[in-house]
Amino acid sequence: MKVKDLGAPLDVFWFRLPHQPADGVETGGFVDAGGLLVSIYRGSYWQCAHVIPKGGADAIRAAGLPTWRASVAKLAPMFANRMEHVASFDDVKLLSVQVDRLERWYRDGLLCIGDAAHAMSPVGGVGVNLAVADAVAAANLLWRPLANSEVSEADLARVQKRRAWPTWAIQSFQVFAQNNFIAPTLNARGQVRAPWIMRHLQSIPVLRDLPANLFAMGLRPEHIQSPDAPV
Repeated sequence: MKVKDLGAPLDVFWFRLPHQPADGVETGGFVDAGGLLVSIYRGSYWQCAHVIPKGGADAIRAAGLPTWRASVAKLAPMFANRMEHVASFDDVKLLSVQVDRLERWYRDGLLCIGDAAHAMSPVGGVGVNLAVADAVAAANLLWRPLANSEVSEADLARVQKRRAWPTWAIQSFQVFAQNNFIAPTLNARGQVRAPWIMRHLQSIPVLRDLPANLFAMGLRPEHIQSPDAPV
């Protein structure tokens, strides 16, 4: 099955840090020349994503844990007093980022959805959203053929036709963000500023929630239409 590789200039180190009462609970982002870090509140801890250049994990490990801890503390000073909680690189999980999609999601007797059909960038955190939407669309379109034991390739093609456009649109945005914001930031040596569109979105309340709603609900929201199967 042919795969179209869209490329990704980044990988991600995932790790946990304890939450402290004075931290607050809002998801945060830290940006500086050569570094990006996102922190997601998970109740008792922060789930942290340290964005690194593609293929850069071995060099970071070779430089040693103290050097990496110091770089994260410099990037996100609020975490400087707890980096020792990352006891070794065993506590740091590498996400090798891929952005790609199958040209054809199906063949006789097989349908790929979610990550099997399209690997998403972590930009926007929408991989699971698209996977669930794919599953709902597949249920809506295939429950009757499945009930009749008559699933054709044309039935499977309808699932791809419905879900291909929102997948293409989100991946296009992710690739744009990777190439025009993330990669230049990771390669920067001087002062870094957020793109103008991000600054304006944050300053205009009416527009501020649009990206979150777009990524959460998707460009083609799916709603369950198939009836409950009899018990």
